[in-house]
Parts: sequence; C-alpha cells; structure tokens
Amino acid sequence: MLTQDRTISSPAGISPVERLNALVASDMKAADKLIHKGMASSVELIPDLARHLIDSGGKRLRPLLTLAAAKAGGYQGEGHVRLAAAVEFIHTATLLHDDVVDESTLRRGKVSANLVWGNKPSVLVGDYLFSRAFQLMVETGNLTVLGILSGASAVIAEGEVMQLGSARNLGVSEAHYMKVVSAKTAALFSAAAEGGAVLAARGANFVTAMRAYGENLGIAFQLVDDALDYSGRQALMGKSVGDDFREAKMTLPIILSFARADEPARAFWQRVIETGNQTEADLHHAISLVEQTGSIQETMRRARDYADRAKAALAELPQSEIHHALSDIADFCVERAH
Repeated sequence: MLTQDRTISSPAGISPVERLNALVASDMKAADKLIHKGMASSVELIPDLARHLIDSGGKRLRPLLTLAAAKAGGYQGEGHVRLAAAVEFIHTATLLHDDVVDESTLRRGKVSANLVWGNKPSVLVGDYLFSRAFQLMVETGNLTVLGILSGASAVIAEGEVMQLGSARNLGVSEAHYMKVVSAKTAALFSAAAEGGAVLAARGANFVTAMRAYGENLGIAFQLVDDALDYSGRQALMGKSVGDDFREAKMTLPIILSFARADEPARAFWQRVIETGNQTEADLHHAISLVEQTGSIQETMRRARDYADRAKAALAELPQSEIHHALSDIADFCVERAH
C-alpha cells in the first residue's frame, strides 16, 4: 500500500505490476510488437510453440524492469524496447528448457509446451529464442548492455546445472541453495534492471542501485516461489502444489525442515528425497513437516528481508510514480503468498 506522503494512488484491485505496466504502456506495447515479430518463422512449429508460452498470461515483469529503469533514468532512445524484448526471450527460453529438465506438465495454468510438442522441439525453440535475444541485444549498439545480458545468460545456465546436480541430496547447504537462486533467478532480474539503467547513462550510482534492486527482488521472488510450492496458494497461481517435492529439488523449506527434523522425520526425508520413493500421501506429510518446523515462515521471513533490501536500493532514484511502483512491487512479491 502507498504511504500517506505519496501523491500517487492506485485504483482498487490494481496490482503494482499492473500499475508499472501502465506507466510504461507505450514502451511495453512496442516491446510486445518486437517480441511477436521476433518469434516469427517460416518453420510453423516455432511460432506456435513460442506463442503457447509467451502469450500464456505472464506478467512480463523482467522486461518491465528494463523499461522502468530506462524511463526512471530519463532515457530518450529506443534501445530499451529492444532490450526488454531480448530479456523476455531469454526468460521464455529458460522456461522452455526448465520444463524439459524438470519434466513439468503445467506452466502458468496451461499444459506445458514439452508435454504438447515434446522435449526436443521445446529445447530447439528455446535455442531459437536465445538467438533472437542476442540479435536484439546487438541492435541496441551498446556493448556494455550486451555484456550484461550475455553474462547473465551464462550464469542462468550455470544455476540450472548447479540445481540439477544438487537434486536428491539432503546434504545441500543453505549457501549452495542461495548460489542457485542467485544464478538461476536473480541474475536475469538484475541484468534486466541494470541494462535499462546503463542505457539511461545516468551514472554509476544509478546503475548500481538498479542492479541491486533487481538482484534482491529476484531472490525474494524465488524464495516466495519455493515457499508456495508447499502451500495451497500455489494452485491459485496456476501451478500444482508439490512440484519441487516430486522433483526432489533441494529448496530452502526442505533444507530448513531437514535440519530441524527429529529422527523419524529425517528418515522420511531420506526416503522421499534421496531414494525418490514417494506416494501422494507423502506430499501431505512433507507439507505438514515444513509447517511444523517453521520452515515456511522462515523462508518467507528471508524473502521479506530481500524485498526490503530491494526497496532500500531505490533510494538513489528520484521520487516518481515509477519509483513508488517499483517499491510496491517488492512488497507485492512477498504479499502474493498471503
């Protein structure tokens, strides 16, 4: 909710993400046009599969950060639109690859692309979108921005490999988990915001602030997602409850719960995670254990901390509607779990 000293009000029922979208509406419309143009191909399968995910109702939060950072910095060119489209392509490509690796069946409330078209087409179309992203980055004519997003793409891939390597391993530390989160999720949030700030050429402090905002927001976002996987709220957000559990992913709720478990609970976690011997009833017991040990609450507390860090990073920005919307998005990221 906006504080009383703000002059900006938000209509009832409008989320901060929708408000930010409205503030950069013309730029977002131009980015969407580029996105749909970029996924076009004479190979019919490519636009069909890409559109299945791109038009599935995602909030476009990452490209919004790019557009907002550029606008907050007073940027007057068109490069931020290309950069925003590139960010969305990178995000979509990683989702397509993730769903193949995770053998997912649902994405944003729809049957996942890999289940409709198969794994090989999903991977190849993801590769195609990565290529389109790099074409758009080059078109900005800014080598610094190209370096930021290309570096983030490499870090995201490293994060996926790290997560894959830590599956079914109850020995995974909190530090390792946070490295995965920083690489897999926060890297693109950070690069999206930093790239827009670089284009604005407002100075090093502004770039640093937007990078920090994106990174901390991304970490908070992922922590909330991991908490929601053991919550009934997940179903309301178009995802099935317990996906991480079934895939034996070592997320913070499990890491904390296992560390706080008594002997029977430790034996349970060893069976369902390390051996993968699960039944549907095991999911209910897992949810009960993470709740009893306070692991969900602790995960959300840490998410709140990172959201507050994201808000603090915005101190470098001038007071504006975009500043307030970005601050409220950090709160919204955590509050969506309630």
